[in-house]
Amino acid sequence: MSVPLDTHYNLFVKALAEGRVTPFLGADFNLCGRPAGRAWQYGESEYLPSHGELAQHLAASFGYPSSNGTPELGRVSQYVAVTAGAGPLYDELHKLFEGEYPPTPAHHFFAQLPVLLHEKGFPSRPQLIVTTNYDDLLERAFHAAHQPFDVVSYIAEGEHRGKFLHHSFEDESNLIERPNEYDRLRLDQRAIILKIHGAIDRTAPERDSFVITEDHYLNFLTRTDISNLIPVTLAARLRKSHFLFLGYNLRDWNLRIVLHRLWGEQKMVYKSWVIHSQHQEFDKKLWGQREVEIINVGSEDYLAELNARIRRLAPSGGGP
Repeated sequence: MSVPLDTHYNLFVKALAEGRVTPFLGADFNLCGRPAGRAWQYGESEYLPSHGELAQHLAASFGYPSSNGTPELGRVSQYVAVTAGAGPLYDELHKLFEGEYPPTPAHHFFAQLPVLLHEKGFPSRPQLIVTTNYDDLLERAFHAAHQPFDVVSYIAEGEHRGKFLHHSFEDESNLIERPNEYDRLRLDQRAIILKIHGAIDRTAPERDSFVITEDHYLNFLTRTDISNLIPVTLAARLRKSHFLFLGYNLRDWNLRIVLHRLWGEQKMVYKSWVIHSQHQEFDKKLWGQREVEIINVGSEDYLAELNARIRRLAPSGGGP
């Protein structure tokens, strides 16, 4: 059952301050702040491309046949990997994602959130943020806010395919061989960004990882549950968190794969929310099966209101 929007904000801010919210950021999260109608042009845009724009770019770059219909990212990427090889596909993606795109206000919001809550008298609770994006805008926002963080990213190719890599703030990298025994991640000390579809590595392109082709998604789907592949400390946090889904298409099958890989057929134990300004009755039923409520607000407006409400909190850390 949905609750009034004002009630939702009050409940959400309380859960956020108590460290019981895990943001889940999708592709459209990067479009926050992008003017309506602003077209993306490779090498000429200050914003990252949408999935559709990325698909169009790859299709044009590698001669994807127009007879195959409108380019879809997974299908186009599969075509490139088969006809040209995974190497050229990764090279093109690295070239695109290493551009100096500035973090958006949405990225800065999450990077600055711990400081804002601390200023209001709440205990310091480093965040766990999950994203399916490949770029490093969130990391750059954390650097700008002088907030330490670690990155845990999925490996999509090579001999360690299907495992996760831990890259620490001290610039050390460790393969997570035994998730249930891995103890080098401390959520009580600093934020952790969990990139379940891989990530670009600016300093070491050979460590780039992108779950992007149809084969990647099939492999991702058929692996054991993600909760058994990530370190035990992160799995424990995920089991006891509300989720806030931002930047997702309500019928995105990729997200449904992720949810299935995290929880299987189980329902989420904690109430969660997806932020989306347009939905139909079918969408409510689909997400309701996972105990996820649709909040009928755009991502930019939602974060702006959330930021304003946190700033209005009493310095003592009183309720919203």
